[in-house]
Amino acid sequence: MKNFKAKDLREKSVPELEAMIKEEQAALFKARRDMVFRQSTGTAGMTTRKHNIARILTVIREKQMGPESKVDNS
Repeated sequence: MKNFKAKDLREKSVPELEAMIKEEQAALFKARRDMVFRQSTGTAGMTTRKHNIARILTVIREKQMGPESKVDNS
């Protein structure tokens, strides 16, 4: 469980990102299940996974919108 960098995610293709989302959602489900059955007490992992899913979805949306939607921060 690590934080994904948006810069690294932008280098991947949409199918790769969609596969990453499925993996993160499965891991989030497992973490929630472990909390219910009291096999885990840490909630930081769930927060990290939710943030990763949001980052991936944002990058996919940027790719679908095209280059005109990118913000120039310079």
